[in-house]
Amino acid sequence: MSALNLSKNPIYDHCFSQDRKTVAITKENDVLLFDVSGAKPSLITTLTHHDKPVTAVDISFDGKIVTCSQDRNALVWEPSGDGKTYKPTLVLLRINRAATCARWAPNGRKFAVGSSDRVVAICYYEAENDWWISKHLKKPLRSTILSVDWHPNNVLLACGSADGHVRVFSTYIKSVDSKPDPSVWGERLPFQTLCADYISNSGGSWIHDVSFSPGAEFLAFVSHDGNVNIVYPSPPVGSEPGVPAAYFEVRTRHLPFKSLTFINDNKLVAGGFDAHPVVFEGSEQGWQLTKSIDDPTEAKKHVQEEQSAIDLFKSMDLKGKSGSKFSESLPTIHQNSITKVKLYSPNSISTSGNDGKVVVFKV
Repeated sequence: MSALNLSKNPIYDHCFSQDRKTVAITKENDVLLFDVSGAKPSLITTLTHHDKPVTAVDISFDGKIVTCSQDRNALVWEPSGDGKTYKPTLVLLRINRAATCARWAPNGRKFAVGSSDRVVAICYYEAENDWWISKHLKKPLRSTILSVDWHPNNVLLACGSADGHVRVFSTYIKSVDSKPDPSVWGERLPFQTLCADYISNSGGSWIHDVSFSPGAEFLAFVSHDGNVNIVYPSPPVGSEPGVPAAYFEVRTRHLPFKSLTFINDNKLVAGGFDAHPVVFEGSEQGWQLTKSIDDPTEAKKHVQEEQSAIDLFKSMDLKGKSGSKFSESLPTIHQNSITKVKLYSPNSISTSGNDGKVVVFKV
């Protein structure tokens, strides 16, 4: 594993470039780009056009960067030839409240921005006016959108919101998309078709993150009750979303998870307020928690084993107890909650946290 101390401020989101040589992180109202191909990370440039905290950043496969902010705006940054400067392009979001999350479609031709305005803006480029325009997903959204994730066909979009619902919409735009093949999520998919609508068994906990499986045949989401939910869909019935073919809620004793990502169709990793990632494995027959990465209980055992006899007696003399020495630091690499978990390679993940670190873990 490798840890990068990139900021003294919380990092709300991060994203590596396709070649893994560049990482973008949020820092208050700005986005910082670092070259991480050398022994030490070096600052490439700072993207500075937002006037309130940046809530999300994402890099497309061809190097374009999208950022969104509490200032109700989103910007697309296109790299110049030198690789060190970026040209911002206006995005017409048409929202009245903060933008909360953003994600590029796999083909890089459009992106989705969730907001506190109870809408998801599906944005695509209009060459005639040299700007990015948007169409809105509205009904039946009733609360802040906290996360979005794209299906590999570039048309279906999963959204997790603060009303406890996970919904899958069609974002088909005739001038942008090719007609998607029929799937378990539906066959006819005009814009804003509701393909699925799920709610956690806990009865409406905030949905912090949602993700399609690599094969796109099912999805998983994490909610504020500290549980992980995996849903296998059934085809829609007429115009109504289908009921789940299988639903698994893995209950844990962990604090709430903020983010998750799939390693493969049988393994996913989640991270959140416990400051270390947790691995879940399973199939359509069931899912379970299998291990913790950077497990704090193991670290505590290691520290206690190394405590010398002289420290033990000093502690007994001064404090009247034989406990281990007080430490201001957590026994994990992250020293605060994990804000985002993303796939780094087929066998590793990258995480960002409120401690200003970006860490790559092997799974």
